[in-house]
Amino acid sequence: MTVKMQIDIARYSKLISPKNTGHNEEKEEKLLERCPPGHEGTKLVDKPATIIDVSGTIIAWYLPDALTETTQGGHRFAGSKPRKSVKADGNWRYNQEWFKQGSENVGSTPECINLSPAWFQQGHENLSDPEVSASLKGPSSENILKAIARPAAIASAALRVMHPQQYFAGLRALSHLGDKALSKELPQMPETLQYWASVFNSLSIISNRETPNHRDHLSIPECFDILTTVGNYSNARMSMPSLQLEFRIVRHGVDGGEGDRIAWAWYMRDSVHIYAGVPSCGWAMVEGRILTTV
Repeated sequence: MTVKMQIDIARYSKLISPKNTGHNEEKEEKLLERCPPGHEGTKLVDKPATIIDVSGTIIAWYLPDALTETTQGGHRFAGSKPRKSVKADGNWRYNQEWFKQGSENVGSTPECINLSPAWFQQGHENLSDPEVSASLKGPSSENILKAIARPAAIASAALRVMHPQQYFAGLRALSHLGDKALSKELPQMPETLQYWASVFNSLSIISNRETPNHRDHLSIPECFDILTTVGNYSNARMSMPSLQLEFRIVRHGVDGGEGDRIAWAWYMRDSVHIYAGVPSCGWAMVEGRILTTV
């Protein structure tokens, strides 16, 4: 089904300052008043859906139960695991207060792991060359990259359908990145790119974490991130308060569910595309389709 919103997502994105993290509820209320989604209250979406704005721009896709049990099994590390990043304090993304212990039967370790063939340290996007992420610098790097190859291919194939321009922009960015890695002799990057099977340039694997409402400013506004969740859990939901939408499982958060949940977040960091000299791909648009709105 298609959920039609009255918001203009391109104009909305221009109103968002990089300093606006999405945590200030007073500012969010004012922004919601200025850019209302077009319906009262929060709408629950629990069927496969495409979310589009008033201009026909596709804001989001929702595909519940898209992964088979066998495919979900490929989203769990069976062999060597990369370095995890959970801390006692600091940024909420890694703060242990937002993580919960896994069930005794499954025992998913609370963790957040970042994988990327080209990772900029915070604040160094325009000051230095990117590096292979710390989690891929160890002796298990090749095994890790092979372990994520199938999920990487699935996410890339989905993007090829959802946003073809973004898909090819991702391919060009990785190709140009490979050329730069060789010419500048960037450590480990050519070898990592050889096994990196995704058109996305970054992956975060998150186990048993709740998240507050927030915005991801390092991603590209016109581009889709792909979030897949697997595990034995119930009652988990993802909310997008800026659109007044909630999805079973822009500004979003995940309410904690019961059981074990592993989320794979594939995304493209704009700084990598700028470094690779790849221009913006533009928004995904609905073209020549018959829509049934709800």
